[in-house]
Order: sequence, then C-alpha cells, then structure tokens
Amino acid sequence: MCSPAHFKVTYSINPWMDPSKPVDVPLAVAQWEDLRDRYRSLGHTVEELTPRPGLPDMVFAANGATVIGGRVLGARFAYPERGDEAVAHLEWFREHGFTDLHEPTHINEGEGDFAVTSSYVLAGRGFRASPLSHGEAQEFFGRPVIGLDLVDPRYYHLDTALAVLSDTGDTGDTTDDVMYYPPAFSPGSQAVLRRLFPDALIADEPDAVALGLNAVSDGLHVLLPQAAVGLFAPLRERGYEPVGMDLGELLKGGGSVKCCTQELRA
Repeated sequence: MCSPAHFKVTYSINPWMDPSKPVDVPLAVAQWEDLRDRYRSLGHTVEELTPRPGLPDMVFAANGATVIGGRVLGARFAYPERGDEAVAHLEWFREHGFTDLHEPTHINEGEGDFAVTSSYVLAGRGFRASPLSHGEAQEFFGRPVIGLDLVDPRYYHLDTALAVLSDTGDTGDTTDDVMYYPPAFSPGSQAVLRRLFPDALIADEPDAVALGLNAVSDGLHVLLPQAAVGLFAPLRERGYEPVGMDLGELLKGGGSVKCCTQELRA
C-alpha cells in the first residue's frame, strides 16, 4: 500500500478561470448571499462557516468534508495551500456536536469527488482524489463506493460532471436519479453509469461546459447555473423544479452551486 505522499496529483485545467478577468468581489459576495437566501426561502437550514484570512477557496464549502448519517469524513486536499481548510471544517463539526469524525489518510476533496445517492457513494478519481480514498470512505460509511474515472481535465471533480437529483436525506426515498455528462468519464465508467442509472438525464456539452451539473437537488428543487438552459426542460419533464442561479463571479474561481454547498446529511 502506498502512502499519500506517493499519490501523484494530475494537473487539471479549469476552463472557467481567466486571470485577465478579475473577480468583482462585492458582486461575488452578493451572488453567494443570493444562493444562501434561496436555500432558506425553500425551507432549508443554512449554517455558515466563518471565513479565515488567507483561505479564499473556503467559499467552495463542498470540498471540506462528506457527511452521511451524521458521520463526517474530513478532507485531505491535493494542494497544500488548501490544507488549512480541512482543519477549519473539522473544527466546525466538533464545535457543533458532531462526534463521529474521521480524519482521512488519503487525498479526497469532500463532495467534490464524493456524490451520495440512496444506494451508493459515487467516487471520482483521475485528477484530485486518490483511488485509495474510495476504500477509506467505504470502510467509514459502510456503503458501497463506486469508483468513476474522470478523463477530461475540464471536469476535474466529479461534481462538475455529475449531479444527484433524488433526495438523499432521511425521507425513506430509495430512488437513485442522477444527471451526468458521459464524455467526462472513461468508457468503462460510462458503462457502469449506464448500468446503475439507465434512466439518468444525459447532459449535452453546452450545459456541461456551463457547469450545469454543479447542481444541488433536494428531491424537488434543483438549483443550478442559469446558463445551463438545456437542462431546464428535461428536469421539469421529470417532475423537478429547476431554479437558475447566477454565480458568474464564483465561476471564475472554478465553482458554482454545488461547489458552494456542503450537504449535512443527518
């Protein structure tokens, strides 16, 4: 077994980042606040993690941990400049009464590469997460972990190429419904996804490029980038209510709705 130090992180291209276009910070904050307020208007509780100086990527809260059944698997970031974020997240969980926490041995970036359905934990690999993190997650959560190989560097985290649509909260819902962009995955992983989710919503390239799969669903409402216009009608046909969000300034940093949202599954 190799140690985390021997795991090679593959460079990944972020097509949405352009250093020549600086972020409008007040607008970015306003867009984030709009997302927060939209969750609350839909009846969800939103907990805020206090930002820390020198950690600008904390806004992408999905990367900080994975929570299933109140159990918390912490993150271990691929790049050292984000390492203190993992500490901040675990401190928050301890301070808020979570007692079943695991500090990981292997590199995982939280819900960037772990997607939770009612039946499985889908786990991306190829650019950031170590394949060894999949076994670690399975042992901790006691759920089948399905490894999926990402092959297109534009989709360097699973949450840029796949979104879970069915409710994974404590509702008794055992339906697994997802949407994804097939070319982001290896041929074998595409075959696995077809087998597991034969009725999945398949995204077209323009919607994937718009980061339309970086979405969050509560089982009814699907919050997603407003530019992913091709996904709205198919979602409605399936009985969902798409809610378009403008997070254009945050997109410059490589994230959208899901990247800004860590789900606290009881």
